[in-house]
Amino acid sequence: MPVLHSAIHKIDKKPDGLPAVLFLGGAEQVESQARDDLMSQLNESYNTTAGKGWGFFHAESGAYPLRGWLAKYLAGGSDFLDFSITAVEHLTRLMEESNLTTGGHALFCHYQQGLTDYLIIALVQETEAVTMTEELHLMTVKRLDLDHIRLAARINLSEWKNNPQSRQYISYLKGKQGRKVSEYFRDFIGAQEGVDGPGETRTLLKAFSDFVESEDLGEESAREKTNTLVSYAMAQAKFGEPLTLDELSEVLDDAQPKAFANFIRDKDYGLSASLLPDKKTLNKFRRFTGRIDGLSISFEQHLLGSKVEFDEAGGTLTLRSLPTQLTDQLKRAAA
Repeated sequence: MPVLHSAIHKIDKKPDGLPAVLFLGGAEQVESQARDDLMSQLNESYNTTAGKGWGFFHAESGAYPLRGWLAKYLAGGSDFLDFSITAVEHLTRLMEESNLTTGGHALFCHYQQGLTDYLIIALVQETEAVTMTEELHLMTVKRLDLDHIRLAARINLSEWKNNPQSRQYISYLKGKQGRKVSEYFRDFIGAQEGVDGPGETRTLLKAFSDFVESEDLGEESAREKTNTLVSYAMAQAKFGEPLTLDELSEVLDDAQPKAFANFIRDKDYGLSASLLPDKKTLNKFRRFTGRIDGLSISFEQHLLGSKVEFDEAGGTLTLRSLPTQLTDQLKRAAA
């Protein structure tokens, strides 16, 4: 993950209504192992934080100016530090107007991953940690709390440049602080929601369940393909990368690499050629489970509607194709 440019500024704002105070970094962060480790941890923490939205830039305007500043920087019209200063000054003004959040350290990082350029912007809080001196004395120090990032966004600069029609080159944390807080930061970035990640993931999983049923796969084969789909989609979600239907189809069955992709297109599920998988939705797909009064039930979701039917009104499950071992026990008990 080569870091091309990075800068850190600090916004001191307390939840007491007093004006925010901005402390600007006087230079970019110099190249060092500490800098690279910090930015790598920031990126990893962002990747693993659940609850992201995906979108694209609003048209440039006075309300959404960051797009223009970023384009100017990428075109060589300003350096990275100037871009970050202009952006963080705008963030500070929005923070004061909204009065929705406390300050923090504003981290800006332009980096590469493979052949792709990214810009990540995050507002990171400080936390205390305990360290040991050479004399074996305990000492409390402050550190950036990268484990609990609440406001952040990442822009796929290469996708923005090469595919201007894309609606998913910006990702941002929706967070747990409430909709207004995440929307204020999204407005700072100038992003509008373009992709419903959970919705598209649910459609993909429904298409997969239909595909498994149409292929009349055995239970072991169906379970294996389910695990393959979830593992592949989870890996893409972890790195913030889109899942492509063609590649997923190949992963599911290298003997018939186009079977699943063709099934989706033929049935017209309305899915894009690539989508951004949602980890929470994927986790729910693994199994349905429940336990009450000595009764334990567990089954994979793709069996719902085929081997398992749910009567919502009656609150009952109907099971088909019971395991031979279970039916033998039931027969002996009934005899």
